[in-house]
Amino acid sequence: MSAPTEPASEQQLQRGLHNRHLQLIAIGGAIGTGLFLGSGKVISLTGPSILFIYAVIGCMMFFIMRALGEILLSNLNYKTFGDIAKDLIGPGAGFVVSWTYWLTWVVICVADIVAITGYVTYINASIPTWIPALVAAFALLLLNLQPVKFFGEFEFWFSLIKIIAILALIVTGIVLLVTGFHNPDTGTAASLANLWSDGGLFPFGASGFLLGFQLGIFSFIGVELIGTAAAETADPHKNLPKAINSIVLRVLIFYIGALTVIMAITPWRELDPEASPFVTTFAYAGFGVAAMAINIVVLTSAASSANSGFYSGTRMMFALAKDGHSPKRFGIVDERGVPRQAVFFSAVFLFTAIPLLLAGDTVMEAFTFVTSVASAFIIFIWSMIVVSYIRYSRMHPERHEASKFKMPLHKIMPWVILAFFAFIAFTLLLAEDTRMPLLCTPVWFVIIIAMWQLRKRKLTREGRPLTQAVTLPGFGEDEEGKH
Repeated sequence: MSAPTEPASEQQLQRGLHNRHLQLIAIGGAIGTGLFLGSGKVISLTGPSILFIYAVIGCMMFFIMRALGEILLSNLNYKTFGDIAKDLIGPGAGFVVSWTYWLTWVVICVADIVAITGYVTYINASIPTWIPALVAAFALLLLNLQPVKFFGEFEFWFSLIKIIAILALIVTGIVLLVTGFHNPDTGTAASLANLWSDGGLFPFGASGFLLGFQLGIFSFIGVELIGTAAAETADPHKNLPKAINSIVLRVLIFYIGALTVIMAITPWRELDPEASPFVTTFAYAGFGVAAMAINIVVLTSAASSANSGFYSGTRMMFALAKDGHSPKRFGIVDERGVPRQAVFFSAVFLFTAIPLLLAGDTVMEAFTFVTSVASAFIIFIWSMIVVSYIRYSRMHPERHEASKFKMPLHKIMPWVILAFFAFIAFTLLLAEDTRMPLLCTPVWFVIIIAMWQLRKRKLTREGRPLTQAVTLPGFGEDEEGKH
């Protein structure tokens, strides 16, 4: 039975996402713009060793998501990563994590808008870059003013398009390999030997392999979206584990499988680092129409990624308002359960993509800068999830023992993951085009820590709690699920 309508200021987010939505959001989050556009540049830096890079990062993502899944299912009153950090580390950590995650997705949305512009330019180079950027920003605003069920449907179908496109590429590639396709333009033949015949699997040695991680990490941003979506998902105890456990299979198929086929059809040195290797592969293979279709698919993929990220950012802003850490109006939802003011505020920042595009020499230059900033921020967010898990296992051993979805190797892997992230941060410093974005990120943390000190003093003067309590009715018992 439906509950009586509450005043707008008291309404909460709705559990309007179902299993099929969550599963496709999980897959869509793992197949982002970084794979479709950014993998071309990673291949140019690393050669075939990109397969090992994605395998290692994918493995780390699986363990991070298992840690996140165990925490979320231990207390379904956790709605965001900020809730987890404030409860397990402290209110200051929750404040910094929440605002940083919001900013991360604003930055990623800008990167996706830049990518959309690049795809439109491929279709019609005469279109000024600011036009698709402006249209994309307005489209994201309109889409996120719709109820969460609409968001779920949008992501379901657009994630399905991405899946079909990649599977079609893999099947096409296998056919070309079996039939011994010969490219008349490049004079090369489709063969698995293309993976190792030009300098081996590690053509740039250890240095090239290590540098690939700093760009490869961006491709996996969004895998944590299922953690945000869990707050609006029906029956998370059943649906969340299924979504998380399928991460390994998704990485094997959509990353390693697709890129193996791409580099087998077209030698890796022939791939344009400034373009999507998916589009380039079909174009080189002589399938002009298919290349155009794939370009449209990757354009919708970027739109899907931006939409998911924008949704996640607005929900984080909503949670900040509920804790008194952002203006109260951002915590108000309309009669359809949409935090409209949080949507409008976040949308303002999307339009920064336009001057960024106009300032850069190429779309890829702008994309690399923005993705490097986003990578630095998301490493912090993922690290805080891991630190929260370490705190959770120490503070609540009874919840860990009662969990039916324990993180594997829970005593070792959190420390391995943190060491891995320290390594990624080091690789970001090594490359010239990622060094400056990384060095700029501490400015944000100085600002946000100063903001927390001001907010903390204001809340203390007003006699308000620093954060709303994250109550635990039981091990994973969901109060909303009782009604």
